[in-house]
Amino acid sequence: MASVEMRIRSLRNELESLRARYNPAAIDRETVYYLSLGDGPDDKWTVTLLPTSCSLTPGRVGDAHCVLKTTSHLFLKMIDGSFSPGALDFMTGKLKTNDVGLLMRLRQAFGM
Repeated sequence: MASVEMRIRSLRNELESLRARYNPAAIDRETVYYLSLGDGPDDKWTVTLLPTSCSLTPGRVGDAHCVLKTTSHLFLKMIDGSFSPGALDFMTGKLKTNDVGLLMRLRQAFGM
């Protein structure tokens, strides 16, 4: 049980650290992302990007322009730069999204 709590805390900390990396110049209009990074409720996040700021909220909040479904482990690797998704990752289902272009914009906004 302790390892699950540590993973959840690590995910939360890494997501919160993204705020400091946010580049508002990468966003020209409000864009809402829903991140489904596992099966538990602590693995679901809504990220709202505005040309002036960003917010991260646990859970699903409203409708998202872009949905990303992957594992928290893989998403953390995207954050730290040790993983850069390619076409094969989408074709094999490692990452699933409804809008690859918006997902790339998310990566640009946080320098991932």
